[in-house]
Amino acid sequence: MSTLRQRMDEAMVLRGLSARTRESYLACVSGLARHYGRSPDQIGTSEVQAYLLHLIQDRKLAYASVNQVACALRFFYGKVLGQADSALEIPMAKTPKRLPQVLSREEVQRLFDHSPNLRARTLLMTTYAAGLRLLEVCRLRLSDIESAPDRMCLKVRQGKGGKDRYTLLSPQLLDTLRLYWRAERPREYLFPNKLRTGPMDKSMAQRIYHAARQAAGIAHAGGIHTLRHSFATHLLEAGVDLHTIQNLLGHGHISTTMRYLHLSRAHLTGTPSPLELLSRP
Repeated sequence: MSTLRQRMDEAMVLRGLSARTRESYLACVSGLARHYGRSPDQIGTSEVQAYLLHLIQDRKLAYASVNQVACALRFFYGKVLGQADSALEIPMAKTPKRLPQVLSREEVQRLFDHSPNLRARTLLMTTYAAGLRLLEVCRLRLSDIESAPDRMCLKVRQGKGGKDRYTLLSPQLLDTLRLYWRAERPREYLFPNKLRTGPMDKSMAQRIYHAARQAAGIAHAGGIHTLRHSFATHLLEAGVDLHTIQNLLGHGHISTTMRYLHLSRAHLTGTPSPLELLSRP
């Protein structure tokens, strides 16, 4: 497996896949090998299909998670082993499209007010104010804060798809960040782990969000990513155009950003029902 692992990793490096994707794909292929107790190059596509069925029926994984495994195995068979026909026999499931959870502005403020300490409040406020993904806020560095009056932005390093981008740095967030820095004195990462040897673990950030949500009495399900959805929806309701929101979020396709049209109250409340358009006697 070590030789195959190196071949696969090199193939992914050549194609510019991000470190996170490479790690995930390697873990997926290793999972297949462990399941059958054999090297993955000795496992046929019928067994791969049975393994994917096992993930769905026995392990109860979501279709999105199973599709990630299928993508990894397609890459392995098609690009590493050179078996393009075998790769095509690995199916991809149709995933249900669900609208994301969104907090109201009042709920976001309650979330901040019920944060247990300054560190937690600053973490949640930064996630919402800049529209960051979970790993993006955990890995934010002090050097990513550009607070010059003619800049005022946050740099997001190696976001999803290995892309850098800039997003908003509001004056209110900057004041909170300065207060937080004076109290905590982080050195490299804005939100370091307990030992200050690296960034905060993503599970810790999730626990901070859920603790504040429960303390605030907010019933919505979902994790800290809800703040990113709320960021996009609230900007849309404020009249910001879709293209700008797409760039701030780092979406590769405008269609991904357009789903927030379904969540915007401004678009819903401003549209009359056809019932109201009927002529009345």
